[in-house]
Amino acid sequence: MQVIIVDTPEEVGRAAGERIAAVIRRSAFAVLGVATGSSPLGAYAEVARQVAEGSLDTAGVSAFALDEYVGLPLDHPESYHSVIHRTVTEPLRLDPARVHVPDGTAPDLDAACADYERRIREAGGVDLQLLGLGANGHIGFNEPTSSFGSRTRPKTLAPKTRQDNARFFDSADQVPVHCLTQGLGTILDARELLLVAQGAGKADAVAEMIEGPLSSRCPASALQLHPDATVIVDRAAAAKLELTEYYEHVLKNLPA
Repeated sequence: MQVIIVDTPEEVGRAAGERIAAVIRRSAFAVLGVATGSSPLGAYAEVARQVAEGSLDTAGVSAFALDEYVGLPLDHPESYHSVIHRTVTEPLRLDPARVHVPDGTAPDLDAACADYERRIREAGGVDLQLLGLGANGHIGFNEPTSSFGSRTRPKTLAPKTRQDNARFFDSADQVPVHCLTQGLGTILDARELLLVAQGAGKADAVAEMIEGPLSSRCPASALQLHPDATVIVDRAAAAKLELTEYYEHVLKNLPA
C-alpha cells in the first residue's frame, strides 16, 4: 500500500483527482468505481475542473457505485442514485447510461445484487475504485466483521454509520437500516484502489487500516491484500500513524 500524506483536505482532493484523470487518459473507456460521502468530493471536483477546461474527455467512461440504501425511492435526494447523479454524473459529464448504482428498491434484493456483479463483469471489471473510509473502518457499507471474500449483498448498517449519516437527513430516524453494498471481495477485484480520508475523526481508522493487523474488525485493512492500493490522507487523518517518516521517505525515493 502506498501512503501519501499531504497537508490539507484540499490537497487530498487534488492528488486523488489527478490519479483518476490519469486512468481516464490511459483508457478512454475506463471503468471507475465511485463512492459517496464527503471524502471523495474534492477528487470529483478536480476531475470536473479538468473536464470543464477541456483537458479531459469522459464521454466513454463508465462508473459503478459502491452501495445504495434499501427502501429509499430512486428520486429521494439522499438515495445514492440521486447523490451519484449530483456529485459524479453531472459534474464529470458522464453518460448517465454508463453510470450504475445498486437497486435498493428491487423486490428481490439478492437477485439485484447478483445482477450488479454480472454488470461489473460484463463491463470488464473496475479499473480504479475510489474509496472513502468510515470512522469504524468500513469501506462501501462493509461494516466490521464483513468477510474479505464477500460479494455485493444486502447488509444491516451499524448504529455508528447511521449516526454519522444522519447529517444528510432531517433526523436520524430517517436513515435507512439496510443497504446494498459491493463486498470486500468485489472491491478487491478492482485493478487499482484509491482511498481518501481527511480529518482527525478518521485518524484511528487510518492507523488501523494501514498499520494494524489484517482483521475483519477493520474492513479497510483488506487493502493490505491488494497489489495496487494507494491511500491519500491529510495530516489530521495521519496523526496516529507511527511510520509517517518512512512513508514520506518512500514517496521521495520511488524507484524509476
